[in-house]
Amino acid sequence: MGHGIIAWIIIGVIAGWLTGKIMKGSGFGFFVDMIVGLVGAMIGGFLSSHLGLGGVGDHGLIISIVIATVGAVILTFLLRLVTGNRD
Repeated sequence: MGHGIIAWIIIGVIAGWLTGKIMKGSGFGFFVDMIVGLVGAMIGGFLSSHLGLGGVGDHGLIISIVIATVGAVILTFLLRLVTGNRD
């Protein structure tokens, strides 16, 4: 069962906000955190499906947020490696 566009926006906002709280330092701002959350959902979904756990759309909202947050944390870590931002 897949999520609709509104669910993806909610997942992206929550995952981006959680990533800003989990990662040391400040976030990127509301809109960029939302984009990081959405891209993180794609990364997390890719990783979870290749690990045999199913993609983001295969689960309920809470598990999708967890998977998206893990992907967003990975993305934020990689972005900070590239930009040299260690806040």
